[in-house]
Amino acid sequence: MVEKKLQLTQEKYEALKRLSSKEEFISALAIDQRGSLKRMIKKDQVDQDIQADAIEFKELVSNLLTPFSSSILLDPEYGLPASKLRDKNAGLLIAYEKTGYDATEPGRLPDILSIWSVKRLKEVGADAVKFLLYYDVDESEEINNQKHAFIERIGSECVAEDIPFFLEIVSYDANIDDVKGAEYAKVKPHKVIDAQREFSKPQYHVDVLKVEVPVTMSFVEGFGDEIVYTVDEAKRLFKEQSDASHLPYIFLSAGVSAKMFQDTLTFAKEAGAEFNGVLCGRATWKDATAVYAKNGVEATKEWLKAEGKKNIEDLNIVLKETATPWTDKVEVIN
Repeated sequence: MVEKKLQLTQEKYEALKRLSSKEEFISALAIDQRGSLKRMIKKDQVDQDIQADAIEFKELVSNLLTPFSSSILLDPEYGLPASKLRDKNAGLLIAYEKTGYDATEPGRLPDILSIWSVKRLKEVGADAVKFLLYYDVDESEEINNQKHAFIERIGSECVAEDIPFFLEIVSYDANIDDVKGAEYAKVKPHKVIDAQREFSKPQYHVDVLKVEVPVTMSFVEGFGDEIVYTVDEAKRLFKEQSDASHLPYIFLSAGVSAKMFQDTLTFAKEAGAEFNGVLCGRATWKDATAVYAKNGVEATKEWLKAEGKKNIEDLNIVLKETATPWTDKVEVIN
């Protein structure tokens, strides 16, 4: 394990504490989806005021589920009303990126929300800023150099405002369309781990990495019908990922089922991975979108109070057994 520690100012340290559980790991609820959330709702209903529906759905999730989460991730486009309804003990992360990317141009280049800055996100109550980056370590230097400079700029903004920077890295291969298939599963460990290693470098000023697990679990021996990785190979890759960075890192759920995500965390712990929590989105609440679209607000409230709450509580039980305190990886500086 890398012995180097992340140096944090007192203000950043306190902000991370606000985002964390009493056990000092991150158990955050993610609902910063915009386009994908609107599509999930719209396919099940005929109501055309989809923007208002997205805002209302986020409000319901924030109000009813943050009592069971250490923090919530929202977006400034549709999520600010929901931020005001979160539990008083729940911290707030706010997304800085524009949703999606321009599929007509190569490279999945990032962009920020044009009327927002880190300063403005902090002023509306953010305890931390999150940015999502699509990254292929094997893409051309011309493209990746642009992404490196882009993340350096955001990191510098966060340093200037003394606010934690969460970088979410979503891997891909420019030559493989299906990231859920076996072909991509074979190259995914390299893509995920080398990206994590790259953005742990000091010039990016990243404080917490939000990352994918290094394998596609449905292709791990015992988890699916087709095997790309044996159990031993998969465990080795989880440990390699953990050792690739000195930074605190948390897992994203990537839309898998709640049960699969929980089983993945247990597997990671058994492999010796020292991850520091989760930012869990669709695995917690995605089934509520159909309830909302077809049956309305009251039915959605009942689903969230029952199934949504259970998903988070089950996840929290697993996290207490598997996650490592991020405080083990940091030191506070003046």
